[in-house]
Amino acid sequence: MTESEFLALAEATLNDIEAALERASSDSDLDVECSRSGNVMEIEFVDNGSKIIVNSQEPMQEIWVAARSGGFHYRHEGGVWKNTRDGSELFAALSKVVSEQSGTPVILDARRQ
Repeated sequence: MTESEFLALAEATLNDIEAALERASSDSDLDVECSRSGNVMEIEFVDNGSKIIVNSQEPMQEIWVAARSGGFHYRHEGGVWKNTRDGSELFAALSKVVSEQSGTPVILDARRQ
């Protein structure tokens, strides 16, 4: 994938994550605030002040996630972002870490509105 293709895909993915969090917030007790600065998204949990950071790493062509439970790297393969260690999908993994960190069960999906 070219640099410009990666940048466009990473930007779309960050937008999808933000939209999925907005949908989850409106459908549940999840209370988060998302802020963006370039390729970095900060997800702050209002109830406990903790954060998850999601950012794109252009040189590696990866999306990185930093949460209380650890750091995770995702590479785009076969049309989805897969964890470079265990093969888990980005949105499934985000659902898990957001649920753990917020204390509210949520399922995030990548559907575009």
